[in-house]
Amino acid sequence: MRISTVTFQYDAVNQMDALETALGQTQQQLSTGLKIRSAADNPIGMTQINQMNVEISASTQYVTNSNTAQTNLQLEEQALSNASNIMQNANSLAVEANNSSLTAANRRDIATQLQQDLQSLASIGNSTDGNNNYLFGGYSNTSPPFAISGNTVTYNGSNQVSQVQISANQSLSSGDSGSTAFMNVLTGNGTFATSAASTNTGSASIGGGNVINASQWVPDTYTISFTDPTDYQVTDSSGNTVASGSYTSGDTIAFNGVQVTLNGTPAAGDQFTLAPAGTTSAFSAISNLITALNSTTLNQGQLTTQINAAVQQIQNSISNFSNVSASVGSRLNAITAAQSTATTVQTTLKANVGTLQDTDYAAATTQLSTQELALQAAQASYASLQKLSLFNYLR
Repeated sequence: MRISTVTFQYDAVNQMDALETALGQTQQQLSTGLKIRSAADNPIGMTQINQMNVEISASTQYVTNSNTAQTNLQLEEQALSNASNIMQNANSLAVEANNSSLTAANRRDIATQLQQDLQSLASIGNSTDGNNNYLFGGYSNTSPPFAISGNTVTYNGSNQVSQVQISANQSLSSGDSGSTAFMNVLTGNGTFATSAASTNTGSASIGGGNVINASQWVPDTYTISFTDPTDYQVTDSSGNTVASGSYTSGDTIAFNGVQVTLNGTPAAGDQFTLAPAGTTSAFSAISNLITALNSTTLNQGQLTTQINAAVQQIQNSISNFSNVSASVGSRLNAITAAQSTATTVQTTLKANVGTLQDTDYAAATTQLSTQELALQAAQASYASLQKLSLFNYLR
């Protein structure tokens, strides 16, 4: 086969260009530390790298989200703990106030201390994070969720809270509304609440009572009426008699699967009520107690009944704070688990990206030496062949 000089030169130059291009690529890999910089270097590899980088970016955002949620929930957890401490103090004051030997002045002093507790509790409800967003405001977190006027505290926040994505398949609430934490507290024992009629003239008081057989309980408003200090009857909201009997101080009256204990001596015509439990607020638990202790019209039986009811509401508030705090703790655990998973995923993905994209310096250095030798050999061969001519052999 005959090869023309032009063809020889064309092939030789192309071969050297290819070697120079390969050498340049290897030098670039060594200088940048990357063996794949664009799809032109390795289309399939670059597609895989881009996909993994997207996953790394998403995982990084999830971690950022979870860090923010974690900070807010930790602040909320501390606020709930502080609120529980306030209510524990209020409970102690209520027990102290439930003493018939105290004077009206003594009770007013206790009411003054409770007023400070109420202010402190409202302040906790208006706690903020590091960005001055209100922890218990829900969506309306830019203005104080609680407003206090006298002994009345109202909630002006939102009942909806932000959901934060902490992984591809998991989101959670980054906080709780003030409604959930402070306002939705069950009254009474959670099934029914007791009260004394404002017209009572005797010294008898009623406790919170309890359920002894839930299957027998029929939700309704029941009235315990005393026809004289030792005889009573229980009627439902329709006036039907459901129980009756004789009474002495400290007796338990039971009917329809529930029971209540009365202490003291009732007067003829005195009445006590059992009504289905509703909801109140932690603030009302304290403010109702303040009102009762400052009252100049309640007799001892009515005062004791209201203090008993306030103590039960305070304890229910503490239980509610505990339940919300448990929910916060569960979410914090979920965040910790998600962060651990995200860290593992990111480490794996980054390692895979590095395997595909990062330069193997040992292999690249060896390859560079080989390519340099090949190029030098090609150039030397071309230079030698360039000198060949038939005229060199004609004499």
